Amino acid sequence: MNRTMVRIAAPSASKPHWPPPVPDGLLPPYDAEMELPQVEGQRAQRVDAVRNREAILEAATRLLRDRGAAAITMDCLANEAGVGKGTLFRRFGDRAGLFHALLDESERRLQEGFIRGPAPLGPGAPPVERLIAFGQELLQLTAERGDLFLASLPPEHDLRYRSPVYGAYRAHVRTLLEQAAAEHSDYLADALLAALDPELIMHQLGRGLSLEECKQGWAALVRTTAQSEPAPTPRLTRLPGRS
Repeated sequence: MNRTMVRIAAPSASKPHWPPPVPDGLLPPYDAEMELPQVEGQRAQRVDAVRNREAILEAATRLLRDRGAAAITMDCLANEAGVGKGTLFRRFGDRAGLFHALLDESERRLQEGFIRGPAPLGPGAPPVERLIAFGQELLQLTAERGDLFLASLPPEHDLRYRSPVYGAYRAHVRTLLEQAAAEHSDYLADALLAALDPELIMHQLGRGLSLEECKQGWAALVRTTAQSEPAPTPRLTRLPGRS
């Protein structure tokens, strides 16, 4: 029988085990709260980042009110906020990202409204009435902050359709269409949202349509689109003398 000798070295006194063992009874229980060391430098950086973001958004709001979105450049905004241009780009990426941050609160309130707000925008009303209320609320918001909506749109339409906000609106519209038993709800969700495109709405308002006319037109469009039974196909009347 072959035997293999294995030598086990004793721990060296000059190289103590690291980390050193903790005596029994001194380890905290698994779910106990533990004090973690705070890194002052990192905390200061976070405070500075929050302060810079607030300063940038406040400056953008002032410029938007005084000059309009079209006149706001990243250079003038950096000067107004008292931050470096690099800070501006690191925080928001580009001009559209900045304007979208200004819209976040308005869009958040709209989403909160149709998820759990009062009827007819929120749950409790028939799906068609909820869909009308959603579009009319978005029309109102666009009329109030249209230039901001336009400035926040990415240039590529594909990016618009893949944004989280569009995805949330589309899911809501499609769900209401399905609840109303409308046919082709997947297609109609995009078609209805196209009527709420900020560029189209601002164009309609600019050519003389009132906000109330847009709201009534939306209601008529929804009622026609969301009907559960397709409209009858009109019969073609043959003209005399035609075979």
